[in-house]
Amino acid sequence: MSRDDLNRLAFKEEAHDLLSELESALLELEATPDDRETIDRVFRAMHTIKGSGAMFGFDDIARFTHEVETVFDLVRNGQLAVSKELLDLTLVARDRIMAMLSGSESGIDQDPAASQRIVKSLKSLLGQAGVFASLPEPKPESSIQPSTAVNEDAEIFRIHFKPPRNVFLSGTDPLALLEELAALGTCKVTAHLDDVPVLSAYEPDACYAWWNVIIVTKAGRQALQDVFIFVEDDSEISIDKVEPGLNVEVNGEHKKLGEILVDRGDITEEDLLKALGSQKRIGAILTESGVVSPAQVASALAEQAALKDGRGARKPQESVSSIRVAAEKLDKLVDLVGELVIVQAQVNQYVVQRKDPYLAALSEQLGRLSDELRDSTLGIRMLPIGTTFSKFKRLVRDLSDALGKEIELETEGAETELDKTVIERFGDPLVHLLRNSIDHGIELPAERLAQGKPRHGTIKLTAEHSGGDVLIRIFDDGKGLDAKTIFTKAVEKGLVSPDAELSEKEIFNFIFAPGFSTAKAVTNVSGRGVGMDVVKQAIDSLRGSIDIASSKGLGTTITIKLPLTLAIIDGLQVQVENEFYVIPLSLVEECVELIGTKGNGRREQRIIHLRGEVVPYIRMREWFDISGTAPEIEQVVITSQGDNRVGIVVDHVIGEHQTVIKSLGRVYREVEGISGATIKGDGSMALILDIPRLVRSVLESCT
Repeated sequence: MSRDDLNRLAFKEEAHDLLSELESALLELEATPDDRETIDRVFRAMHTIKGSGAMFGFDDIARFTHEVETVFDLVRNGQLAVSKELLDLTLVARDRIMAMLSGSESGIDQDPAASQRIVKSLKSLLGQAGVFASLPEPKPESSIQPSTAVNEDAEIFRIHFKPPRNVFLSGTDPLALLEELAALGTCKVTAHLDDVPVLSAYEPDACYAWWNVIIVTKAGRQALQDVFIFVEDDSEISIDKVEPGLNVEVNGEHKKLGEILVDRGDITEEDLLKALGSQKRIGAILTESGVVSPAQVASALAEQAALKDGRGARKPQESVSSIRVAAEKLDKLVDLVGELVIVQAQVNQYVVQRKDPYLAALSEQLGRLSDELRDSTLGIRMLPIGTTFSKFKRLVRDLSDALGKEIELETEGAETELDKTVIERFGDPLVHLLRNSIDHGIELPAERLAQGKPRHGTIKLTAEHSGGDVLIRIFDDGKGLDAKTIFTKAVEKGLVSPDAELSEKEIFNFIFAPGFSTAKAVTNVSGRGVGMDVVKQAIDSLRGSIDIASSKGLGTTITIKLPLTLAIIDGLQVQVENEFYVIPLSLVEECVELIGTKGNGRREQRIIHLRGEVVPYIRMREWFDISGTAPEIEQVVITSQGDNRVGIVVDHVIGEHQTVIKSLGRVYREVEGISGATIKGDGSMALILDIPRLVRSVLESCT
């Protein structure tokens, strides 16, 4: 892959992140239209997309984004108020930019007519507001030192920017980045040309210059980092706050030039002390002695001037850095850690056989390091579920508008972390559940008012940790589920007999049956009987569970339980004859004994009495048709899935086992009761039991 291809790929990745940020900010702006900080977030996202798009050859995206950015420049300057019409058009424009990114390698506009319609609508909106008849031309941004006044809300930052020698080959113009910085505040740029060679060694396509920048701005650190977002991986970049505020002085004095040079790392304390013995000015002394270059002294003087203008200083904050890593590399790392866990289990087994104390100590240390590496690696894959929650605000907004409903989405627990693979695979089921709440759950405003409810319906999306799982709840204050209607529909479909006596919860579970729907008409949203069964299958495939609670007229709560990760789990290893199985430890409650004697009818009834509660069970020997004779005393592993408890009967319980999940081949994927496999310490294989499927099987046989 060429350098240009890599740059385009980097731009697309960052642009997708910026578009997500743009959508989130626009939805927040709808609730708080006068929030200056949110307006700045919208403008900054569009400005970065425009500038970087032009830099990397995405000209159509840059031109179109410029039109929208210009409108929000008027909003930022107080010339145009934020309205629903403006936000609607901006969201549509955001979708148009996303379509350009996905449409071609260079972001060529495949449907220029659609883009023109959006621009025309924006101009019409400006005309209606009496601002301008047409979008104004952008102001020139070529000045490196704009006349932005310093005020008490501004901050001073010191920026070191040294691009790679081959920066021009990627199509990047460092001066354009400096101009972007200049647009954010008052800045002084010092160019360092010491690396420029003699003419005979000069390469025309190489960049020998690097820069120090002192900037006084109210934009904040993130805005400064965004300027370098597409070159940060290849360049030397540091952004340090010189003063968090401009109201406090240090000991009533400003920093001296020598102190600044030491603080910046340009000289040492020893260099400074030697120079102070001379009568000359410190800058001239250090330059003549060859310790620093004139450019370094000039840059330090610029910082000193900024400090004086700012009237004070506080302790600088450390700069925060991050690195973007491809998902494939993380997946590979997790695979390697999984293999390490398997090898560590093999070492443990060998150590037990040898009974060597020295080897035992080494094995224990290896196990500790392996556990720490596993936890650290899995932690890298963890993402806050809020990255998914934020996408649903747009879904609720657009769908409620289309259906003529007024719905507010509330979220809690956005900081709750979940494995990225679980988040990706859980996205579609969550979308379907939210669409059901919007379409089936929340009533129209007139209906809600007639029932004494507020016009606005509420959907609440929450997430929280629960042991080794995450609980996600979707609540709506709508009409709730009608058990009688669902039961009647289930009888019509032959799912249950008319005289069956079922609890309300059992009746609600019929909505997960394939093809089941109570909608009276087919719409673009629902009514075809396709969806909830797929949702159930998707959640089961994630080793999760789903539970429904509803009160007619009050609303519905759907609770989903998901594991933190799908890569490595703690399991309970069990044995039947010569076969080994693993049960996810998070689903295990306890282990009890089952004693078989002649005349004992409990085996035939497939139930046991456990402290006054009747618990059904299933035998793994019979389920997998394993030959041989069961021991007189069998072991029952009591598992729980939601509110249901089911026993898994095995010959022996071996103990806990750190399980690295391996997917099954196509031939074995449809085997009921098996969700995967793992490698034991001796190199043999153990199957991972699909507890949700086994629980359903037992409950179906009991009804």
